[in-house]
Amino acid sequence: MNKHCIINGPNLNLLGQREPEIYGSMTLSEIQKHTESELKKRGLDVKLDWFQSNIEGEIVEKIQSTLEQNYKSIIINPAGYSHTSVAIYDALKLVKIPIVEVHLSNVYAREDFRHNLLTARAARTIMSGLGKNAYAMAVLSQEL
Repeated sequence: MNKHCIINGPNLNLLGQREPEIYGSMTLSEIQKHTESELKKRGLDVKLDWFQSNIEGEIVEKIQSTLEQNYKSIIINPAGYSHTSVAIYDALKLVKIPIVEVHLSNVYAREDFRHNLLTARAARTIMSGLGKNAYAMAVLSQEL
């Protein structure tokens, strides 16, 4: 069974409350269930290790911990840290497995500062604007 590490950054714990017109009305927990359901419908037998933190250092430590685990990929939504975190970018560069950066909203249809995705420079694939389907599509991209 393939394992994927899914890392979520700041404020994603408030999905469903935070700007639902941009991020949708589902909570992160509901998106997790939706993702797992969608993958099961497609016959994929995968393990998803979900992690969320509002703290940059905890995200860096989680990325570093993947070096000692048998993950097929890292799927990361660094949220606001996408635009600013050299520390997360540097940690991602250490990783030898594929990295997929996801964003629920289309960052290029939003404020100009969101167009600079510093952390995405370490990713193999970037997915933006897929809403609740972002994580399932990211896993599928690594399984097909």
